[in-house]
Amino acid sequence: MSAILSVDDLNDFISPGVACIKPIETLPVAPPPPSDGFEHEVILDGQPTAGTAEGVAPAQISLTDCLACSGCVTSAEAVLVSLQSHNEVLNVLDAAPALRLAGPDANGKYTVEGLEDASAKLFVASVSPQTRASLAATSGGGVTEQQAGRMIEQLFMSKEGIAGGGKYGNRFTWMVDTNTAREACLVLGADEVLGGSATLQQQSNSPTKPILTSSCPGWVCYAEKTHPYVLPHLSRVKSPQALMGTLLKTTLSKLLGISPDRIWHLAIMPCFDKKLEASREELTGSVWAGDGNPGRGVRDVDCVITSKEILMFAASRGIDFFNLQNSTLSQKQPVFPDSTVHRFLFPSRTHKQSRAAGTSGGNLYYILHDVQARHPGSQIQTVRGRNADVVDYAVVAPSGETVFKAARYYGFRNIQNLVRKLKPTKASRMPGGKPFGSTKRPAGKAASLEYAYVEVMACPGGCTNGGGQIKVDDQIVIDRKGLPAKPGPVEQKTWLTEVDEAYFSADEPDSAIEPGFDTDNNPHSVDGIYPSRVRDTLTHWSGMTGISLDRLVYTSYREVISDVGKSQVTDTERVVQLAGKIGGGW
Repeated sequence: MSAILSVDDLNDFISPGVACIKPIETLPVAPPPPSDGFEHEVILDGQPTAGTAEGVAPAQISLTDCLACSGCVTSAEAVLVSLQSHNEVLNVLDAAPALRLAGPDANGKYTVEGLEDASAKLFVASVSPQTRASLAATSGGGVTEQQAGRMIEQLFMSKEGIAGGGKYGNRFTWMVDTNTAREACLVLGADEVLGGSATLQQQSNSPTKPILTSSCPGWVCYAEKTHPYVLPHLSRVKSPQALMGTLLKTTLSKLLGISPDRIWHLAIMPCFDKKLEASREELTGSVWAGDGNPGRGVRDVDCVITSKEILMFAASRGIDFFNLQNSTLSQKQPVFPDSTVHRFLFPSRTHKQSRAAGTSGGNLYYILHDVQARHPGSQIQTVRGRNADVVDYAVVAPSGETVFKAARYYGFRNIQNLVRKLKPTKASRMPGGKPFGSTKRPAGKAASLEYAYVEVMACPGGCTNGGGQIKVDDQIVIDRKGLPAKPGPVEQKTWLTEVDEAYFSADEPDSAIEPGFDTDNNPHSVDGIYPSRVRDTLTHWSGMTGISLDRLVYTSYREVISDVGKSQVTDTERVVQLAGKIGGGW
């Protein structure tokens, strides 16, 4: 699923599959004018193109349509989606002058200039640590993850980057690290699994144990389309990308007094499936600013590009990314218009993630250590499964009692084994027959797994191996590393190791307590993260925006049912079929 969503690699026209979710009879007679460049055409086999006698317009398929379809949209098992690539970023940057901030004044307030132009936007971006690791490894020469992050900032915010060219010389006003949202997601996830602050226990539809992570969009789409019975187990906590998008859109629109659709949020991620996540109707203003139900409102994330697309973006502006300075910007980012949120987004105190936490955010690692902190003297025991991507964990008390069990399942081959265990049994059609799937479980019951929590990721090895990352067989890596024209498994393994090393190349944590950090109200940390501080920030966010916390931090899922490849049967025909099966003589 991951690799097929790179629109830039598609240069042919592919036919949609049988009974596509976009039926031909609903298409307009005349094609829409190609003014914005946001849609791709799908030319149907055997159908005339627009302008012919029949005048049938090509189908236009958006990411939202793909999410509503459980079958393959195209006959070649590839998806033509609405443009979410570096070209879209360039188009939006060159559409109008960016909104500008004047101030802050003595009260810390900004004035937004340029609102008279309806097309003008305020540009903000968020960057994942996996992306920085991929670019750091490609840069070579000992470039660390933080240095790669500064190079990205130079690209998007300085005169040496995009601000030195383009139609309007636009730049991004703020660029934030998704690690801060990740820490909030870790605290929320632990409270969801273990029970925590009453402030955060507001979700009306808590997941069923074992709770499965939901930060991987490839895994979520797979569950929604093929195994809907696991949906009650999915964590309701938003992913770091989604949470950051909600935070930026809600706070900036409130504090600057502008509409959320004037704020354009770009997320730079290691995974193509994050484009699908950004298009979910559950992650729009319809939820947090509307009636709480999903809809096609203002997106929390307007566009997603991947690590690989960063290089394409730079090249499109004639910039050599690897020649950009890896030092701090000469012109610092503006102070965020709320001091509490500013300290959260731009902490002066760094946090180095443990290697044992892995490269996918450390959800399971954090929860295990939270459990351990609640049971002094307990130990974490690990047992490797059938391969390195399957690991069982247990927190064992000093008495020898197991107080918590969890697991890690990475890669779709391993995920399939997990979902089989969760599949409810089917009742036998034979009188007195045993349920299908197990001789020990009653019909309709799922397997009683001992796990309380399972970290699930679609990519083997985790997020540093995401589909949007720079790969060992990409020409840029071959040239810069002096590799063979066709790198083999050895080079692949070495390359992934380099990316992982870059991911863990963060500076050592600063032992000093940052100003305004009250240790008396933050009695303990879990893996260097202070849960009470995160909860206080989330509570402040909710109070400032006037939006209930459950709408801000939680999301929902839905089974995707499609009629792709199925004949449409009327109610009368269905009754006739049933009568025939039971021997009725109509």
